[in-house]
Amino acid sequence: MATADTKTNPAVGPEGKTATPGKQGAHLDLATLGGMGLAMAGIIGGLLLEKGSISDVAQGTAAMIVLGGTFGAVLVTTPMAIVVRAFKGLGAVFFERRDGVNEIIELLIVYAGKARKNGIVSLEDEASSIEDPFLRKALNLAVDGTDMQEIRKMMEIDIALSEHRAESEAKVWESAGGYAPTIGIIGAVLGLIQVMKHLEDIKEVGHGIAVAFVATVYGVGLANIFFLPAANKLKARMREATLRKDVILEGVIGIVEGLNPTLLRLKLEAYQTATTSSKKAKMSAEDAGGAAATRGVPEPASAKG
Repeated sequence: MATADTKTNPAVGPEGKTATPGKQGAHLDLATLGGMGLAMAGIIGGLLLEKGSISDVAQGTAAMIVLGGTFGAVLVTTPMAIVVRAFKGLGAVFFERRDGVNEIIELLIVYAGKARKNGIVSLEDEASSIEDPFLRKALNLAVDGTDMQEIRKMMEIDIALSEHRAESEAKVWESAGGYAPTIGIIGAVLGLIQVMKHLEDIKEVGHGIAVAFVATVYGVGLANIFFLPAANKLKARMREATLRKDVILEGVIGIVEGLNPTLLRLKLEAYQTATTSSKKAKMSAEDAGGAAATRGVPEPASAKG
């Protein structure tokens, strides 16, 4: 019986036990690594094609000015605790969860079938061993007989607080992306000040000006290749996590209601349909906006949102 369940349901382990989400951990986000690699390859490749060399932009002083000035400004605007959390959470830019919405839906269907057959109390063992804290908390509340509306209220507060924390962490990198180009300009001006001290040697002046502008390259490059994209990737992770938690909450509520597993699956899969539709609508709006700009006509209102 366990073998059959394992073949037909990915949420069931080889011994017939339900697999808990989060055990598979995370895997590298190839989009992040590929995007950063492509950006660096384009910039460095262009430099080399112009008969430049990497040593032209390898300036430790410029890096010190840009990084020190940027994170100093970030610390002025953001509480230290949030900055520390932002650095700890930076791994989410490079790694993504293995268990997504599909996996959590399958797991909830397994729980719903067991609860419908043996009663919701039969999920007590599973609830205590779940690694995902949100699912563990929701299912434990359900097993303890907490009122359905109270479960929804408590878990929605949990979702709202998680979103607030994630947004504050993403804003740290947004702030860094805003400050870095300006700090780069400051570094360039400082370099030019030093150049002006040696105007008697025209060769040194040319070399000094080239070195001075490296700080601007560092500031603009870090802002647009790492800081701002990292902030947006963290926001995307937040939206994925929120969707996942919404699915978990609706699934647990359905289990408490004693909903038929087939109906529960239809209800939860609607989240996937809605997400896909919103992505398609966004892409269509962007395409319409681009076409309008190409034709020189006003962009439609639906594309501006």
